[in-house]
Amino acid sequence: MKSNELTSIITKEKRWFVARCLELGVVSQGKTIEEAQANLQEAVELYLESFGDEDLPVTESVVALYPIRVPAHA
Repeated sequence: MKSNELTSIITKEKRWFVARCLELGVVSQGKTIEEAQANLQEAVELYLESFGDEDLPVTESVVALYPIRVPAHA
């Protein structure tokens, strides 16, 4: 079975974890990181079933996410 590798990011927003697929713009959520991951996986699969993957963007580079700190202005 062919598979595609996509990039996702999960952020904590109040009481929910929000998961986003960067290439497709698909978003889901869950009460735990694992639930958010599973829900995003399902949402992406449904998206691809509906719209296909012929024009799927290909990510060939490494994606690095890291926090930065900037001074707070009073």
